[in-house]
Amino acid sequence: MRINTGSAVNSVAFFNDGLRIVSGLSDNTICIWDVDTGVKVQALEGHSGSVQSVAPSYDGSRIVSGSTDKSVRIWDVNTGMNLQTLEGHSGAVMSVAFSSDGSRIVSGSRDATIRIWDANSGRNLQTLKGHRGEVQSVAFSNDRLYIASGSFDKTVCIWDAGTGVNLQILKGHEDWVRSVAFSHDGSRLVSGSNDMHICIWDAKTGENLLTLRGHTSWVRSVAFSNDGSHLISSSNDKTVCIWDASSGAKLETLEGHSDSILSVAFSSDSSHIVSGSGDQTICIWDANPVVNVHTLQGHQDSVNSVAYSNDGLYIVSGSDDHTVCIWDSDTGACLQTLEGHTGSVQSVAFSIDGSRIVSGSRDKTVHIWDAKTGVTLHILEGHSGKVIL
Repeated sequence: MRINTGSAVNSVAFFNDGLRIVSGLSDNTICIWDVDTGVKVQALEGHSGSVQSVAPSYDGSRIVSGSTDKSVRIWDVNTGMNLQTLEGHSGAVMSVAFSSDGSRIVSGSRDATIRIWDANSGRNLQTLKGHRGEVQSVAFSNDRLYIASGSFDKTVCIWDAGTGVNLQILKGHEDWVRSVAFSHDGSRLVSGSNDMHICIWDAKTGENLLTLRGHTSWVRSVAFSNDGSHLISSSNDKTVCIWDASSGAKLETLEGHSDSILSVAFSSDSSHIVSGSGDQTICIWDANPVVNVHTLQGHQDSVNSVAYSNDGLYIVSGSDDHTVCIWDSDTGACLQTLEGHTGSVQSVAFSIDGSRIVSGSRDKTVHIWDAKTGVTLHILEGHSGKVIL
């Protein structure tokens, strides 16, 4: 299915229930789509810049979005209300993620810093410094003990999420690192780079286990399946690839987008894949066999970030149109458009319980939204650069 968002799709993600998708778009909105029908269920408006990253909470009740307006927003999925706007970054917020229990949010920015926030109060708990370039991607390990980050300095860093100490610097990529993700059990880390390669790392030792080659342009987004057996990647070559995570063999190449694919994600049961593109559409694919189920349309610019809620019922998206959208993953309907960011939304994510959404933006803020009402709960400020996926 192809969803025409009307804007470049920067980020996409499944809700954990697998029924909805959220997308972050270049038109400053976040859209939620029904996976079955491709209907836009919700459009979240509030960002004043492109939404670069979106992520649902584990329970699907919230979405977090990051935007070029330098803010991170948390949204209520049910109401579409912006619960919080988190400000502090001095550059675009390019990547956001919830911890597995929904208590913390991590954001990465073009100001070269990583911030950890209290998801309930909006308080900035820590600012992690160490990268020598823009932070493009951040991720929590499932046990909440570690944070991984990828940067334009060509490195991947692993941090202690409690102390903020930089535990490891992983070197091997020859160009900017665009995306990082932990395996579900936390034993491995995957990174995608402008060098067109994907690296799989031992998260404990830092050893480079595999280097996957097959894309013909920048790798924009990477993710493990929940059982760790497969990887997916998206690229500026307009394809999504499915890989065997043990052997590194390329299993499938998914074609259908007409522009760079900026974000890709598995549903929690790994039965579906969602992709967001600069062609302003979101595609939902059956993973086995590979079939395009829905194409979601609604954003007015590139979709930078997409994420599923943990229950798989919703998808959140962040876009260059400054909005975060919440989608019904079954129908493809946009449920809410969350507005509040003043820049491109680079990263979005749901909290584990799904009650909140966090978004990071080029407006240098992180917003926390009530996923039910769409209300901004917090605006987290503190980054001096854009918060990036």
